[in-house]
Amino acid sequence: MGGKKKLGIKQMEKQQGDKAEEKSKKKDEKKGPPQKKTTISILPPDAKDQRVVAEVKKMGVLTPYAVATRYGIRISAAKDFLEQLESNGAIDLVSASHSIKIYKSAAA
Repeated sequence: MGGKKKLGIKQMEKQQGDKAEEKSKKKDEKKGPPQKKTTISILPPDAKDQRVVAEVKKMGVLTPYAVATRYGIRISAAKDFLEQLESNGAIDLVSASHSIKIYKSAAA
């Protein structure tokens, strides 16, 4: 029945000024040091290079995301790279779904 009392013009102006100050303070707090932008390559490393193969074998579980972040390449390029390694026999497919494939290093 009662409801909230309507504010006067001066009170509304004061509230809007307070909200604007709070927003600017929150923005300043959220800003941290500038983040370094990394360039993402399209070309994956050579699948026949023994150093690269040895480094990949040291990784426990191989997913396209893990390889992409490790080498700074796109996920699509990482998927192609993992398929090349599988065809070379360096890694084995563990599990696959329509969206992701999981690999492990091949037993020597």
